[in-house]
Parts: sequence; structure tokens; C-alpha cells
Amino acid sequence: MAVLALTGLLASLVVAGAAGAAESPAPAEERVGAEAVRVAEFVAECEFSHRRPDDPIVFPGLPGASHSHSFFGSTVTDAHTNLGDLLNSDSTCDPAIDLSSYWVPTLFVDGEPVEPQSATFYYLGEGVNEATLAQTQPLPQGLKIVAGNAVATGPDDAGVTSRWSCLHAGHVDPSKDFVNCPEGTALESYLDFPQCWDGENLDSPDHKSHMAYPVAGTCPSTHPVPVPKLRQVLRYPVTGDPSRFELASGAGYTMHGDFFNAWPEPEMERRVADCIRAVIKCGPDGIPG
Repeated sequence: MAVLALTGLLASLVVAGAAGAAESPAPAEERVGAEAVRVAEFVAECEFSHRRPDDPIVFPGLPGASHSHSFFGSTVTDAHTNLGDLLNSDSTCDPAIDLSSYWVPTLFVDGEPVEPQSATFYYLGEGVNEATLAQTQPLPQGLKIVAGNAVATGPDDAGVTSRWSCLHAGHVDPSKDFVNCPEGTALESYLDFPQCWDGENLDSPDHKSHMAYPVAGTCPSTHPVPVPKLRQVLRYPVTGDPSRFELASGAGYTMHGDFFNAWPEPEMERRVADCIRAVIKCGPDGIPG
């Protein structure tokens, strides 16, 4: 009987030890196995929050001064929003710890507002060489970035960086303006934000000069700090004749995006280390694999 009791006790200890180990994930370098995808990436999936004619970056403190924007992430964003407001808000994102605010001009179809069925914000290490990637730093809390050209008068204007395409429709070439998506697909917009920071300013008078795009895989000397590239991907539940579509800012080539960073600093730092510099694809939880 004593032997049986001792055997049962040892088995219980083994099971308890295994459960405890499962509750404490190993460091990233120990978790990366053959199944890991070697892509420098982490992601936030954010639902639509609200719509307002506000822009706390371009028109701070001036409610109603902007064209209509569709907001994602923080649920409190308006013309008066500051970093403290974001850090004390709720979020529509997965992960919910991402309290950042993301916004774009509202899409109208036949004069009615239509919101994306999904909004994915990828944080990437692409577009730079290995040496620059290895130096990538966390996006500083409070950083404001604007990408695209909201006042473009034509698709070839400077700063027109967004593209339109169709989900699951490879035969439709990407375009700077709206495209005609066949039934069974969805209208898709994607936009890359600059990933080189001047290392000093969280914003600038034109809301762009403190950031730059890399040149030949490296950050320019004026903007020497590489940070993750933010890629905004929106999918709208609309198809067909693009003459029915209009952004609040105008034609499709005026698509732009605004980003106000309110990630918790430790979480941003961990993701940059475990996912970007380690060149590992991570999900919304920031876990490699």
C-alpha cells in the first residue's frame, strides 16, 4: 500500500509540474520551431468604433473641422483627444491592450457611408535591409503619423501611396483609384506608413516631416531610427461599378491614414524584439509561431 501511495504521489507531482510548465511560456527563442514563419510581423485586428468629422492630428481641438473619418481602436477619439485619453480608453482591437487610434476617410457608396468589414494593422520589418532591420526600435508612445495624400487632385500626385484591389480576385490589378470588384470578392485598400523616424519629434507642423520612407533599404541620415512599418489593410463589403464610390476626402487616390500610437511600452518593446528583430510572424497576442 505504501508503494502504491508513493507511486500516486509521484504521478501527481509530474502532472502538476507539466501543468505549471504550460502556464509559463518559454522565451521567444525557445518557442520558435520548424513551424515558425520567418516573417517580421505582428498584428492588430480592429473593429470599426465610430464616425466623426474630427481629426485630432490635423485639426486638434476643432470639432467638425474635418471631413468624415471612420475610427478604429480607441473608442474615445475625437478632436480633443490626447495621449492620456487614449491610455484610459477601451479598444476595439485584438489585442485589447492596443489603445492606439487609427482613422481613415469614410467611404460612401451611392451617398451612404459604408464601413470596412475588417481592418487589419500589420506591423512589419519589410522594406529595409538586414542591418537596418536588426536596429529596429519600438514605436514611441504618443507618436503621430499620417500617410497618403488627402488633397491629391490626381493619382500621380506626390504622396499618393495607397492602393485599391479586390480580395480573392488576382485578375484585378491594384490601382491608385477605386477598382471594379466582381461578385464574391470585396473592395480592399492598403496603405504603408513611413518607417524611419527622426528620433526626436512625435509630430511635426505638417504631420509628416518627422517621418520618412527608407531609401535603398536604409533609413536616411535625417531620419536615422528605423521603426516597424505600419500597413493598413481595409476590406469593404462592396463590389461593382466604382463610379458609385467616393471617399469623404474625394476620389480613391485621396485615401490616407492617421495613426496615434498608444501601445503599452512594454508590449511594443516585446513585440519588436520577439517578432520584428527576430524575423518571426506573430499573431495579435504577440506570440511567435
